[in-house]
Amino acid sequence: MHLEHLNLDVNNIENTLTFYRAAFPHWIVRDSGEEEDQSSKWIHFGDDWQFLTFNQNANADVTIKKDVHLGFGHMGYVVTALDALVTRLTNAGFKGHNYGAQNPYRKNMYFYDPNGLEVEFVEYSSDIPAERNSSSVLSNSA
Repeated sequence: MHLEHLNLDVNNIENTLTFYRAAFPHWIVRDSGEEEDQSSKWIHFGDDWQFLTFNQNANADVTIKKDVHLGFGHMGYVVTALDALVTRLTNAGFKGHNYGAQNPYRKNMYFYDPNGLEVEFVEYSSDIPAERNSSSVLSNSA
């Protein structure tokens, strides 16, 4: 089993695409559509196996993660080269706001997309589940 897609309401599809194109340069716009009265539009952005749906409704007010509320916390993606991803997002004008706790088997970075949705990117250095999922942290003392 795997997650095929997330359906997200966004403030602006083009601004949102700037972020996710930098994060996932191999993904493409798979499909798109618009209401006849142009009150809303959507796109599917992803690859052959998974995608994000971005919905932009001209009359909607989007609640963002930066505000304290119940509901969506963040989404996490496993990547193979975290440092390269951070460089791409930084070059696209996005700043990571939090590196995860130091851990011998993973490193991660959190960003906010243009809609204020938090996205975590994680790189694992082990394929052993007990190590990957460990809450052990590295000590700052030598």
